[in-house]
Amino acid sequence: MNLLLAEDDTRLGELIIHMVEAKTDMRVDWVTTGSDAYDYALASAYDVVLLDWMMPEGDGAATCRKLRKAHYSGAILMLTARDSLEDRVTGLDAGADDYLVKPFEIDELLARVRALTRRNFAPLMEEMVQLGEIRLNRSSHEVQLGDQRIALTTREFQIIDLLAVNRGRVLTRELILDRIWGYEADVTPKAVDATVKLARKKLEIAGHKGLIESVRGVGYRIHA
Repeated sequence: MNLLLAEDDTRLGELIIHMVEAKTDMRVDWVTTGSDAYDYALASAYDVVLLDWMMPEGDGAATCRKLRKAHYSGAILMLTARDSLEDRVTGLDAGADDYLVKPFEIDELLARVRALTRRNFAPLMEEMVQLGEIRLNRSSHEVQLGDQRIALTTREFQIIDLLAVNRGRVLTRELILDRIWGYEADVTPKAVDATVKLARKKLEIAGHKGLIESVRGVGYRIHA
């Protein structure tokens, strides 16, 4: 199970991640701004997004509204110290599926997360993805160009798949790094560049060029 935590309180964020990963096998990605929460939520298939109300670059309610306006259908749990009826109504009207008041016990947070996942918000991802002449098979992690199979490493396939899900959108190196390697990985964004370079070379050897576009100083995207 994959969670996205949007919380700008460093101490609380670290505590939540430590407790969740100590008690469960859930994987948690952590961002500290509303704008990053928006980008990450749309870029990846999270089971639940945990949105703090008070964040820079877009508070939780505003970010929630923005996600729903972009047709994001995943589960959203609002975390906030605001406990008045008016605040709860505002959060739910913004598009949140549940609302948890701080301070809270980690066991209650996990129970809310489990309850939301049982409601099965996330749409099933297609097994086969067509990118022009390229076909991705998510079940076998194979990439094909016509009848020819292109042997990619797990990281290479994951990056292409992530870009394919978000085709047309530019994904930053940092976002790709966090989503594919994990926020605790001891690697730099150069690892993303190196992996993309190797994937491109394999695609070019097979006879396909231009699938992954570089956006100077930002990251990568797929247009197909």
